[in-house]
Amino acid sequence: MPESQSRLSSPSLAPVEQPRCPKCRNRMNLDRIMPGPKGYDLRNFECDRCDHVMTVTVATDPMKSGAMGWLAGGLKPPT
Repeated sequence: MPESQSRLSSPSLAPVEQPRCPKCRNRMNLDRIMPGPKGYDLRNFECDRCDHVMTVTVATDPMKSGAMGWLAGGLKPPT
């Protein structure tokens, strides 16, 4: 009977998501992280192929951001 080997999955080496460029569909690289509104960061992604730049707003901690009100049924938008 063959032995079964369990392999632990290693954590991702790139925890930052690399979105695809809306122009050329190439993977974009994280260029800069800047502070945004309270509880959020602004992340600049740049495409090496076509030089397109995209800024994305990301919650620094979704459990502490204003988005929790939406999850709890609150009607106030995140600030």
